[in-house]
Amino acid sequence: MAAGCSAYGPEPPYSPDALYPEYPFDAATIAGVPNPAYEAVRSALRLLGLDAQHLDTPEWNPLDGIVRPGDTVVLKPNFVRDFRETHDGDGNCTITHGSILRAVADYVHIALAGRGRIIIADAPQNDADFARIRRLAGLDELEAFYARCGAVPLNVYDLRPERADKIDGVIVGHRPLPGDPAGYVRVNLGERSAFHTLGPLCDRLYGAEYDTAELRQHHRGDLHEYLISRTVLAADCVISVPKLKTHKKVGITVNLKNLVGINGNKNWLPHHREGTPAQGGDQFHRNGLKQRLEQRTVAGFKQVFSRLGPVRALLAGPCKALGKSVFGDTNVATVRSGNWYGNDTAWRMVLDLNRILLYADAEGTLHTEPQRRWFSVVDGITAGEGNGPLDATAKDAGVVVAGFNPVAVDLACARLMGFDYGRIPMLREALAAHGLPLVDFPAEGVCIRSNESRWNRRAIEIAGPALAFRSHFGWQGQVEVAARDDEVGTVS
Repeated sequence: MAAGCSAYGPEPPYSPDALYPEYPFDAATIAGVPNPAYEAVRSALRLLGLDAQHLDTPEWNPLDGIVRPGDTVVLKPNFVRDFRETHDGDGNCTITHGSILRAVADYVHIALAGRGRIIIADAPQNDADFARIRRLAGLDELEAFYARCGAVPLNVYDLRPERADKIDGVIVGHRPLPGDPAGYVRVNLGERSAFHTLGPLCDRLYGAEYDTAELRQHHRGDLHEYLISRTVLAADCVISVPKLKTHKKVGITVNLKNLVGINGNKNWLPHHREGTPAQGGDQFHRNGLKQRLEQRTVAGFKQVFSRLGPVRALLAGPCKALGKSVFGDTNVATVRSGNWYGNDTAWRMVLDLNRILLYADAEGTLHTEPQRRWFSVVDGITAGEGNGPLDATAKDAGVVVAGFNPVAVDLACARLMGFDYGRIPMLREALAAHGLPLVDFPAEGVCIRSNESRWNRRAIEIAGPALAFRSHFGWQGQVEVAARDDEVGTVS
């Protein structure tokens, strides 16, 4: 982990400002302004000891073996959305910054040795404006730079087959998008899905949109299937390049949660179960009459509203305002839609997607051995805290974290954020034994190598609240290490 980075590169295509010995392009492309993010990525790779025998020489190839000549390499950023709900702009804390992507792409380019391809691909939130994301991340300039200077092509894909039109967060229509040029693959985890043990409770699952029937036809009995990008499943190597943020449904979003963006249809992804905990749901954190009334009222509204056609655009704003006045605003202090520490649904979906990425081949057939190589570089220079992932507040964390296993990297990131992984179901359950395992090590074995001595140790040995991220209000007081210290006198 490289710590102490204060800023991103200011201008796309985010070339480095120093001519490193291994830099694969002409010296004329070096930037005339500082690019601390490029150096931070380079530092994180150095700290892992990658290709140590060639360090600081033109032959240094830190991704050697992770990326091989001739590979198709997918860089999977977090492009969740181009705006925040209650803040101006994206604040550099919403999506993966283009200067991190450029540095990672350059080291992939070195490892490919002139053969193969690089694809930056993601399926953002259904209402995201991908053209604006391209502008925010400098993706047009990055594609143009590689077309002009690269020995291999670099392409950018929006993996969504359609976009939802919303007014005040209310869906009023859809428009088709080109989607993944390679198409999509159905992958059924069956009994190996984390949803299999829920049984009849799957009848309460709610996805990304109002049509619950569509979701439930893909998660019932022995059927638990997802519509996965064929481009991703056909890749030889996937490099996750997520943004470090808190998350309202799973606690944190780093690598594990980042895989929501490999799914082609958001409504196949269970987000919560309708109802109160006493009813078998996790939509609400309380069992009160108000919550039961809200669940019935809103469910009925969504069924009727989805059939109103063009009238929806006229009614969306007034209906949303009425709903906020009666039931409260989820961006302020109201907990609903599974946005709390008791969400027992979203972590299952996240771990399912990670098992698919690791074990499914290009046709969606599951194997017992990993089907592609994986690596991660986490953008935590400007991170997101509070009401993440869509309305986070910027936090200057100043870190770039790299690693070889998504669970290990996420465990380390959780501890750096000041959270107890044992209180985050997504992380705790990722460590559990499974026929398609995500780890072959205990949490106690996760070590951090850093340029700062306070982080250069086993993750569980980091004392105190570390970077002290503010959790989402539905998780506050439940996951912070400080809360655990007071309760049991430990730091993990």
